[in-house]
Amino acid sequence: MPVRTKQPNQIDIEVGSRIRLQRHLKGISQVAFGEALGVTFQQVQKYEKGTNRVSASRLSDVARILGQPVSYFFGNEQGQHNVDQETGDVAQFVGSGEGLALNRYYTRITDARVRRKFLALVTTLADADLADSK
Repeated sequence: MPVRTKQPNQIDIEVGSRIRLQRHLKGISQVAFGEALGVTFQQVQKYEKGTNRVSASRLSDVARILGQPVSYFFGNEQGQHNVDQETGDVAQFVGSGEGLALNRYYTRITDARVRRKFLALVTTLADADLADSK
């Protein structure tokens, strides 16, 4: 009989991804977040990967610590499950080191004209990269 490894449920992955995103945006380490939740950083890692499910009471604590409504972790304000690919890609990027740094530095730009020029530059670079890859 083949050995089966249990795959995380897509909803658990989405909840974990949103936890990670908000933790990163708040600048909270896994260790500090775990301490606030009363769990180890390893448990935080499992929650964020969707390997371990987050119980309702724990999710309530997560939401309070991260300053989000519980429904945020399920996709939209009605709490429906939104696991579309684009949302997942954006959450994964923003949760990455590069995405987090880009967002932090972008929000430090106070001049709206400079932000628009920066966005135009990034758009131009992305378009050029896309054209080069064809």
